[in-house]
Amino acid sequence: MATSGGTETASQPAAKAKPGQVSQKHLEMYQQTCGSCHERGLVGAPRTGDVEAWKPRMAKGMDTLVAHARDGFKAMPPAGLCFSCTDEDYVALIEHMASPK
Repeated sequence: MATSGGTETASQPAAKAKPGQVSQKHLEMYQQTCGSCHERGLVGAPRTGDVEAWKPRMAKGMDTLVAHARDGFKAMPPAGLCFSCTDEDYVALIEHMASPK
């Protein structure tokens, strides 16, 4: 169980989606958090769907990328502003952003 704002919520494993697809839950999370920077590439954020920009990041491994999302990295704030995200959510969101549009 994960907690969010003092309430317990069940952690659900990230739904497996085909490359370039994302669950409705993760799409909403993306739109509320990640998308604010990754849609426009603000402050050095790799743009969603820009596979070439994501290649060197993906090469670091998913564990590193999840740690960066969770802990913050360079200009990205801790949790990427997704304070309810689990590590599985971060994996789904990263895979979505790193996939071609």
